[in-house]
Amino acid sequence: MITSTANQQMKNLAALQRKSRERKARGLFVAEGPRMCFEAPREWVQSIYVSESFLQDEKMQQQLKDFDYPYEVVADSVFCSVADTQTPKGIMTVVKIPTYELQDLLQQERTQLLILEGVQDPGNLGTMLRTGEGAGITGVIMDRTTVDLFNPKTIRSTMGSLYRMPYYIAEDLGATIEAVKAQGVRLYAAHLAGELSYDRPDYTGACGFLIGNEGNGLSDEIARMADTYIRIPMQGQVESLNAAMSAGILMYECNRQRRSR
Repeated sequence: MITSTANQQMKNLAALQRKSRERKARGLFVAEGPRMCFEAPREWVQSIYVSESFLQDEKMQQQLKDFDYPYEVVADSVFCSVADTQTPKGIMTVVKIPTYELQDLLQQERTQLLILEGVQDPGNLGTMLRTGEGAGITGVIMDRTTVDLFNPKTIRSTMGSLYRMPYYIAEDLGATIEAVKAQGVRLYAAHLAGELSYDRPDYTGACGFLIGNEGNGLSDEIARMADTYIRIPMQGQVESLNAAMSAGILMYECNRQRRSR
């Protein structure tokens, strides 16, 4: 049993939790909690750590046994010191970061993309992935200024969708958008200049939605690359919606149209 925070494995675990550059350098991230552990593709799992108290729960013991992967037991106090959450659920899993090519996100007429520029809130990004999976999108494209996808808060917000949602991090978002458009994908941006209500365009063909930074929206350069500006009608004195909420409305309108076809 690991009983000290000076243990090298615990130091490595803490670094992966807290430093984006460490995750990128090692190609690994940490997922906390039973759900994120047991939903992880087994071939992605590198190591598992459980607290003493976790093993006192018979149900959790059985799940761990069924998952059939070796694990290290960690003293409760040490486990809490390296966990990202205030009330840890007793299990942390080190997982290999998956990689995808842009082509993995494109599925001809079925293509439905979420394209993100400068999204900063980890919870928003995680919620977008989770909602995107529910709405049936084929992938998420994001630029380098978007918050780290493997930030612990983002991981928790995905509720497991991270394991199933293809993504692509663009070094040059403009060039990537051009490549997407060359594949026949029509792009829509929810924009203050939009005059067309979001539920009017036909989204049954290959399409994508551009979503920008929570405070500033899309940059002019990226916004101009949209084929069509759309708007989400507002009542009362509300000027805009949360970025994840806006993305969810657009993705589910696409889902509705495709189901109704």
